[in-house]
Amino acid sequence: MALFSHLRWLVRARRHPSALLLAVQLAGVLLYPVMEQAAAGRALFGAFGIVVLLLAVWVVKRSPALGWVAWCLAMPAVLLSIAAAVLNMQALTAMSQALESLLYFYTAASLTAYMLADHEVTRDELYACGATFTLLAWAFAFAFSVCQIVNPGSFVAASDAPQRTWMELLYLSFSLLSGVGLSDVVPVLPQARALAMLAQFAGVMYIALVVSRLIGLTILHRQGKG
Repeated sequence: MALFSHLRWLVRARRHPSALLLAVQLAGVLLYPVMEQAAAGRALFGAFGIVVLLLAVWVVKRSPALGWVAWCLAMPAVLLSIAAAVLNMQALTAMSQALESLLYFYTAASLTAYMLADHEVTRDELYACGATFTLLAWAFAFAFSVCQIVNPGSFVAASDAPQRTWMELLYLSFSLLSGVGLSDVVPVLPQARALAMLAQFAGVMYIALVVSRLIGLTILHRQGKG
């Protein structure tokens, strides 16, 4: 019985890879604070990041986008991340995170193309809608992290730490994309403010193009049934 349950779970995961990616990223929101406080936090963070990267590549392969582009971004990102952890070099960390940011942007774009490809709202597209938002949040958080490595002091907050933590940058990314703006992290340097404006624009366009379209298609489908 347990084996049958596991097999059924695997079949559902293969049918809805976006749901698995969304679940893992939302779990990451809860796990990141624990990772930051743990003694082996960097190792845990790196391992979790690799899992998310592989899931992102898997999602791209299920969409109309080109899978080889995702692999060309993911593999160097993983290798640079490992090298940065071993050698403790900020430059390698910046390059790894820049590639991860590009991969998440590419995956978000591929899921957006997937959602806009037909005129029927499926369950997988609803999962993809949520996964696309989290992918954008991760992409901008990595972009913010690269920005503060290249330009120290790009972001300020209530804490006196010289650099913002990953959780702070992810929190800022979610705040900007959602349009809430409730964040104690403030971009102060021009490059950081430019990235923040792009995040705000991406959040508005995501609501306007993707979410509103899915809502409209759902309403039309219900009216057609009526």
